[in-house]
Amino acid sequence: MNLFSNPILNAMMFFVISGVAGLVLGPIIIPRLTKLKFGQAIREEGPQSHLQKTGTPTMGGLIFIVAFLMPISFTLTFDVPQVAYVTMAIFCFGAVGYLDDYLKVVKKHNLGLRAKHKFILQSILSVIFALLSLAWGTDTHIPFVAGVVDLGWLYIPLLFIMFLAIDNAVNLTDGLDGLASSITAIVSVFFMIMGFVQNESIVIYLSAGMLGGLIAYLKFNWYPAKVFMGDTGSLALGGYVGAMAVLLKMPLFIPLFGLIYFIETLSVMIQVGVYKKTKKRVFKMAPIHHHFEMIGWNEVKIVTRFSVLTILMCLLSYFIYI
Repeated sequence: MNLFSNPILNAMMFFVISGVAGLVLGPIIIPRLTKLKFGQAIREEGPQSHLQKTGTPTMGGLIFIVAFLMPISFTLTFDVPQVAYVTMAIFCFGAVGYLDDYLKVVKKHNLGLRAKHKFILQSILSVIFALLSLAWGTDTHIPFVAGVVDLGWLYIPLLFIMFLAIDNAVNLTDGLDGLASSITAIVSVFFMIMGFVQNESIVIYLSAGMLGGLIAYLKFNWYPAKVFMGDTGSLALGGYVGAMAVLLKMPLFIPLFGLIYFIETLSVMIQVGVYKKTKKRVFKMAPIHHHFEMIGWNEVKIVTRFSVLTILMCLLSYFIYI
């Protein structure tokens, strides 16, 4: 899959091709989504400021998904097992999101797939990709522990939980203009760096490709967003993060470099759990990015500060690893 002898040049090639593809695809896909009336329904119980976003085209995740595939197609790398693993994770989890988005659009309601049906589909995929990961062994890096540790049979349930958790976590993070795409772009930079550290060229190229696609997508998704990624995009990104963590043997590092994903999920769990027992709310609204909106932070401020925290946690993860 190397067009150049220098891995940095290859990474740049993947980044540029996917970035240009994303910039070209945006003006093509967004008007078509608008014409098809694939508009987002906004939860009435959500922040009132979000009601003005009703009708904004959704399924915009197709932009960075297709852009990500462009450099792979040009270099004919689908026969590489690692590439196939990551690509299929993006496709399969994204397909669940696409089905959810499609039902929302057809019904003109924001519920989409029933929660139990979505959970079943995600669980099946999590089992499949956990089992497929055995192709690269059962050893993994553990924070603050030198080297890799062979987890044996524990590896499969670990990855099952990891895929299921990260897929839903990225989905919950996608609640503000540019939030999920910004966080995952930063995480992609981290993946790229770790690819260099571990001498995993495929990780470097795939993360560079996703980075280019996400940066291009941010041109259309930054506040005020012209398009939303929808569950098509957020669940695809969850599959991407999980699969890349597998290739780097770093699933246990996700709560560190993906702290925002973790906090978003934890805030919902705390809010629901406490409310069921006490009928009181810990946060003004969950996920936690809505809490900050309710106390007066604007979307750009929240996305910027969450992004800075992600950068810091990626740096911490790097220093813990080395």
